[in-house]
Amino acid sequence: MPPEMTKQARACEIMRRLSALYPAAHIALDYDTPWHLLVAVILSAQTTDAGVNKVTPVLFERFPGPEDLAAADVLDVEAIVKPTGFYHNKTKLIMGSARMVVAEFGGEVPDTMEELMRLPGVARKTANIVISGAFGKVEGIAVDTHVFRLAHRFALSVEHDPNKVERDLCALIPREEWYAVNYRFIDHGRTVCTAKRPICGACTLADICPSAFTVKGWRQVS
Repeated sequence: MPPEMTKQARACEIMRRLSALYPAAHIALDYDTPWHLLVAVILSAQTTDAGVNKVTPVLFERFPGPEDLAAADVLDVEAIVKPTGFYHNKTKLIMGSARMVVAEFGGEVPDTMEELMRLPGVARKTANIVISGAFGKVEGIAVDTHVFRLAHRFALSVEHDPNKVERDLCALIPREEWYAVNYRFIDHGRTVCTAKRPICGACTLADICPSAFTVKGWRQVS
């Protein structure tokens, strides 16, 4: 890594290279409305987006809107979302959100961070994804497991709290890039900078990454 490169310069160069590598990086969850996106993001916890995309068409055909889900039978909902894992808790969260959206927001998903984070199952990561994907508002950076891992490997943050990692990234990366951070980091984290065996030998960031060739199990090629 060039000794003259500051943390901010490294962050900007990382984003520049990832932009070239993943020019079409975008949310992988399928959705048609803010409500569908909210439910999909809650269901995506600790499972794959592809798995969620198989479940949500069935769920929304049976219960199209928050009013329908709020009045649903718990067992019917659990049976549908079961493939996403942790289905008891996820059912509780999406039905709780449905009831609150109906009771307090007139059946419409709120479009502010503060109101979104009042909903069951919605922390800053989920709120960031929903408010940007559904309403085109970029208030921060969604820090999921991939963003958290890469932020540490790139030495852009040493914090253990995702909210503090978000704060560090926002301070280093220009605001116009905030939306893209999550999706570019996810694509790179899934294909190259994987959790267990990163492919450092084939990484376009190896020359500026402080963790290159140091992570146990790193590979030369895929």
